[in-house]
Amino acid sequence: MTNVLIGLCCAVFVLGPASGLNRIYGTGDALLKAQTAYYERWGVIPLDLWSGSVRALITPLTALFVHGSWLHLLGNVLFLYVFGAMAEARMGRLPFTAFYLIIGYLALLGYAAAHAGSGQTLVGASGSISGVLGAFLYLFPTARVTSLFPFLFFLPLRFPAWIVLLFWFALQWQAAQDDPRGPGVAYLAHVIGFALGFLYAWARYGRDSVGATRANDRATEEESQP
Repeated sequence: MTNVLIGLCCAVFVLGPASGLNRIYGTGDALLKAQTAYYERWGVIPLDLWSGSVRALITPLTALFVHGSWLHLLGNVLFLYVFGAMAEARMGRLPFTAFYLIIGYLALLGYAAAHAGSGQTLVGASGSISGVLGAFLYLFPTARVTSLFPFLFFLPLRFPAWIVLLFWFALQWQAAQDDPRGPGVAYLAHVIGFALGFLYAWARYGRDSVGATRANDRATEEESQP
C-alpha cells in the first residue's frame, strides 16, 4: 500500500493543474485560475471547514492526495518511500492504510482548528507522512537511516532513526512556534501528525509486545534499512 499511496499522489498531481503537464487546463492566466479553483475544491480551507458544510468535511481526506508543486510532491513521497514500507510491514496493509488516512485527516483537522478563521487553502500528504514517521520512531528506533545535513556539507551519514526523527520533529516544532499564523508550510500539521502516529504505535503495540518482537525484527531492520 505504500507504493499504491505514492502512485496515487503522483497520478493526482500529474493529471491535475499543478503539474502544468495536463493541457486541458490551458496555460498562463487560465492555468493559474484552474490551479486556484482546484485547490479550493479539494484542499482544506479552515474557514469553510467550520462553517458546517458537509462537502468541506471531506476535504481533509482529499487534500492528502493534492500537492502544490513538484518539490512539495517529491519531498513527501521520498519520506513515505523511505519510512512507509517498514511501518506497513509491521502494521499490515489494511491497518496501515487506515492509519495513514485517519492520522492525515486528524492532522489537517487539528491545523484547521488552530487556524479556524483562515481562508488559506491547505493541501499535501505531510500530515499522514508525519504520522508514519512518529510510528516508525516507536517501532524501529534503532534502524539506521541515511541522512544529509546541510551543516555537515551534505555528507551521506547513517544515524539511528531516533536521532534523525527527533531532530526532524524538533525542527517542525520550532517552525510551528515561529509561524503561529499559519501561511506557508503547515508545520503544526506535521507536529500533530507525528505526535498522533507515535501515540498510536505506543497504544497499539505497547512496550511489552514491541520488546518481545524487536529481537526477531532486528535482522530485518538491518537488512531493510532506509
